[in-house]
Amino acid sequence: MVKINNYYGYGGMASYYAFMLPALILSLYAQIKVMTTFSKYSKVRNSRGITGSQAARMILEANGIRDVSIKQSRGAGQDFYHPLEKSVNLSNSHLNMASIAAIAVAAHECGHAMQHSQGYAMLAFRNRISKFATISSNVSWVLLFLGMALSSPSLLGFGIILFSAVVFFQIVTLPIEFDASRRAMVQLQELGLVANSQEASQSKKMLSAAALTYVAAMVTAIFELLRFISMFNRSRRR
Repeated sequence: MVKINNYYGYGGMASYYAFMLPALILSLYAQIKVMTTFSKYSKVRNSRGITGSQAARMILEANGIRDVSIKQSRGAGQDFYHPLEKSVNLSNSHLNMASIAAIAVAAHECGHAMQHSQGYAMLAFRNRISKFATISSNVSWVLLFLGMALSSPSLLGFGIILFSAVVFFQIVTLPIEFDASRRAMVQLQELGLVANSQEASQSKKMLSAAALTYVAAMVTAIFELLRFISMFNRSRRR
């Protein structure tokens, strides 16, 4: 227990926050930015009065994608594209509302459907490694905790290797999300889903705020990895 406290006691926690402070600040900023932006543009009705589900259907049909369904997801803020089910899943506020937020989110998820339909290499690669990344994430934390508790460089080392896979997954995810947002803006403008430059700007702000969360997740994961590597080096010197 004494060894665990060396990592998680007062000094350990102070060291943790000092090391992770930049990532924590960025993560907090990203969460606040997303919440405020989504809240603001969820209240702004798009001038064409198109709901998220209607925008999604228009985008999919315009790109010849007829095997993707549009569903309501179970929880608030649960918007995603499911590659195995081939479905665009939108929360109720985005599915049935005619807001700027609704059409921007719907367009982004359709961007993923377009990637899938067109065989976008990065998305295919991420889908192949996603299960391994999930398993690595779960197992790595067990090994890292045991490595710290037992002061075992070997366990820490194995945990770091597995956690590196999680970091790599986050790095791979980032360009996929940016590409989906780029596709979303093209579709919103080409199909006239945003009626003017103001609505285009508002939609871009929505997509940029959402992308920031992925940047924050990647930076946080990288800083966590660097912290674990630092702990590993210290444990080997003991």
